[in-house]
Amino acid sequence: MNVVTRFAPSPTGFLHIGGARTALFNWLYARHNGGKFLVRIEDTDRARSTQDAVDAIFDGLSWLGLNWDEEPVFQFSKAQRHAEVARTLVEQGKAYYCYCSPEELSAMRDEQKAAGLPMRYDGRWRDRPATDAPAGIKPVVRLKAPQNGETVLSDLVQGEVRVANAQLDDMVLLRADGTPTYMLSVVVDDHDMGITHVIRGDDHLTNTFRQIQLYHACGWDLPVFSHIPLIHGPDGAKLSKRHGALGAEAYRDMGFLPEAMRNYLLRLGWGRGDEEIISTQQAIEWFDIADVGRAPSRFDMAKLTNLNGVYLRQADDARLCDLIIPLLEKETRQSLDNKAKDLLLRAMDSLKQRAKTVNELAQSARFYVQPRPLALEEKAARQLDDNGARQVLEDLIVRLDSAEPFSRDALEELARVYSEEKLLKLGKVAQPLRAALSGSTVSPPIFEVMELLGKQESLARLRDALNRAIA
Repeated sequence: MNVVTRFAPSPTGFLHIGGARTALFNWLYARHNGGKFLVRIEDTDRARSTQDAVDAIFDGLSWLGLNWDEEPVFQFSKAQRHAEVARTLVEQGKAYYCYCSPEELSAMRDEQKAAGLPMRYDGRWRDRPATDAPAGIKPVVRLKAPQNGETVLSDLVQGEVRVANAQLDDMVLLRADGTPTYMLSVVVDDHDMGITHVIRGDDHLTNTFRQIQLYHACGWDLPVFSHIPLIHGPDGAKLSKRHGALGAEAYRDMGFLPEAMRNYLLRLGWGRGDEEIISTQQAIEWFDIADVGRAPSRFDMAKLTNLNGVYLRQADDARLCDLIIPLLEKETRQSLDNKAKDLLLRAMDSLKQRAKTVNELAQSARFYVQPRPLALEEKAARQLDDNGARQVLEDLIVRLDSAEPFSRDALEELARVYSEEKLLKLGKVAQPLRAALSGSTVSPPIFEVMELLGKQESLARLRDALNRAIA
């Protein structure tokens, strides 16, 4: 079988974390089996569907690297085809016109509720002739669903699930205005697109039994269904914005790498032994939907952030520079020249060892390209106001001016000799240097920073700090 999967979001909002994982699982299953991954925008809810949401979905999928194989399908554009299928079913006696008024349906539900019965359509127009149709009522089209026996779902995740047909009523296929319902549109589109495997959240499980009945009525082969558990928050409650249920673009803007997001989403419900760091290529090789567990997974922002740090440390330095340069230019309100960009590239291997997000990386790199004189953090400013720190800077400026070579090892040795002469701990020498050169009390190894900045820039920053302290 040539595997064809699909991701079918409704364009009423961003690509949220649950949808992103569903898309990933569909993409991985298709890639693992050498098949196709398709995208369908289910935009039949015209009042709530927006172009901004469509753009956000495509943007999120593209950022995650989940490339689709054919032009996306827009469900609303297929409405005529969907209605055609419903009318064919009426002609075949597998569906019928129902002329119940809204008032009749409301009264039906009230009676069932009062009697403690499930609220379902009672089939009153199932076998009535059209000659009984009341004047002025536009009919809906309902599926003539089986009333006896069971509908059976063989699910790759949930196993075999059965529902008595008596529990399912005759669902509406076409509304009174002739527009198709979601249930009809989904089945027709999946059939017409050649979808072989439907992988979606288990909140669709109830819908699936009705859709199976519609497949049977149309005489179409069933796709293989896989209903994956939903994602919960750390507290076990349904995932919400307070847990981190944000759009894919929000995670990008927070500084997460797409490969880290793919790895994290993969491990939300799927696993292979104790493996935590799984490359995309390895995921494609290993992924099988049958390995997805039945229990809901829990979203953990701290775990995602730590995993992102792992991927940052593995990332190409030039790529990371390209990611942080726009952030730095916005923050410093200046365009970085080639000299500044080269400095960032040379500093990147050290910088990325300490960051967990691209935003943290940009923040830690800022001091390298910040215009002089540096803006000092409060702790750094207090440190440079100390008389002892000022004396250290005064003494070191003289020695550094003639230091050759201006390398990290030579600079550290110079500072060590000075600290021994003055009976100071090395930290008492390094900390004023760090505050003056980075504007902070935290930085990469300070002698490495000095080497990267070079003698001229390092001395200029030290003099700026000394002049500030004297002022």
